[in-house]
Amino acid sequence: MDESSMPSPSVTAPGPPTPPVPLAALLAREELGLRRIAGPADADLLWVHTSEMADPYPYLLGGELLLSAGVLLTDPDRYVARLVEAGAAALGFGVRPVHESVPEALVEACDRHGLPLLEVPPETPFTTIARAVWRLMAEARHRELRRVTRAQQALATAAARPDPVPAVLHQLAAHLDGRALLLTATGEELHTAGRHPSPETAAALSRLAHLVTRDRPGAPASATDTAGGTHLSAYALGGEIHTPTRGDRHPQGQARGERGTPTRGERVTAPRPQGERLALALATRRREPGDHTVAGIAVVLLSLLTAPHRGTAAADRSAALVRLLLGASPAEVAPLLGPEGPWTVVHARRTDGTRADALTAGALGASLGSTLVDAGYGEADAVRVLLQEPHAPAPQPGWTLGAATPTPLPALPTADLRAARALAHAEATRTPLATETPATGLASLIPPDRAAAHARTLLAPLTPPLAETLRCWLSLHGSWDRTAVALAVHRNTVRQRIGRCAELLGTDLDDMDVRTELWFALRQE
Repeated sequence: MDESSMPSPSVTAPGPPTPPVPLAALLAREELGLRRIAGPADADLLWVHTSEMADPYPYLLGGELLLSAGVLLTDPDRYVARLVEAGAAALGFGVRPVHESVPEALVEACDRHGLPLLEVPPETPFTTIARAVWRLMAEARHRELRRVTRAQQALATAAARPDPVPAVLHQLAAHLDGRALLLTATGEELHTAGRHPSPETAAALSRLAHLVTRDRPGAPASATDTAGGTHLSAYALGGEIHTPTRGDRHPQGQARGERGTPTRGERVTAPRPQGERLALALATRRREPGDHTVAGIAVVLLSLLTAPHRGTAAADRSAALVRLLLGASPAEVAPLLGPEGPWTVVHARRTDGTRADALTAGALGASLGSTLVDAGYGEADAVRVLLQEPHAPAPQPGWTLGAATPTPLPALPTADLRAARALAHAEATRTPLATETPATGLASLIPPDRAAAHARTLLAPLTPPLAETLRCWLSLHGSWDRTAVALAVHRNTVRQRIGRCAELLGTDLDDMDVRTELWFALRQE
């Protein structure tokens, strides 16, 4: 059994790794003329490596298709044994000009050690084989990304249904072709979906669920095992189940269970003690590279869906975020926000152009480790999150982020503006995360009050829209197109505004000294 530190429910899983290339897929490329002459027929190729060293062991990572012409081949048995020890997946041996044919001793050694041996004809360059493998890997990764994307969309849709927990489990079981269960720390099944496991598998899943839900320091966030050829995994969730009982209300206000009868797909049990930890358990026949990513998405969704309903205090904290960032007095909302900081303001927008609803915004907040989320900021597809963290957040798949530097509570309105600018910069430069750069070097030596006074005097002729356009244009090194993207205006509008700035300031904006002074002043805002 393997205990791993899979990202916890507050961390979005990364994209799927590139699936390995089956050896059979490479042999099927007839234009290469490759022929397997020894060793097993099945192997997974992770990459290609060419070496004419007598012992390439120190330079192999495992999973390679090693290509060689046997320039220094003197002891085939030891050579093959070392390749197997290094984890090489297969050996491609090129005939001519060194050898007229594959040495018989090498063929026998590969059969003996179980290493696939391919004969490479003289007319096939090693680079052609490498390109074929990279192409097959790219195709495999594209297929896996599409599969994961379809699963993510299906899980998100299921989470929006009236019965979200059973719906998410059903979609998860369907996309992983297995069994998905929501278990308590004692192994009790709350919701299940997919094919029924054997008693042996069910017992192993219960043990894994207990392992990840143990209430002790150092408990793993996930664990894996195998039972009877079935791949098992369990993931700790961040919430507790809200078990429906008689008279409980549907989210839309309609009573359900009025006569003590559960609706379809819903299991009613006795009320559970508050704080009982839950686990997502999976049993699948195979384990694909993208399954870890799909499971990570489900963990985040189920953690949100099984979390207890937020009380008045939590609602007040979220409301305080909105009020504070819209200009309320820090002293007014400080008691609701709690600790004074430092706080990090993050602005985010979906990279695929879709609108960020409450569910996706909440999932982003969960992955960043905060419940202080404002999904209605600015445009309909924008989100902002307030983190009580002293460092910048990590990039999140599917999102473009802009983060201000950590700041104390009274300075949050300014940090909010800078986070918005950072987001615009990230979108203009097509980077997943842009972080505001704090003042350092010579700029940090000038007292803030004197710097602010100088900035107000220098920039007085400019209106706020012109000043913002100039600031953005300078931050993007004078790029008209990127500035237009960041400000969501036409590039000609940017040119006109910058021309107007030069006219009002009476200066040459092509002069680096002028740009430097203006940039310093604009950063004081």
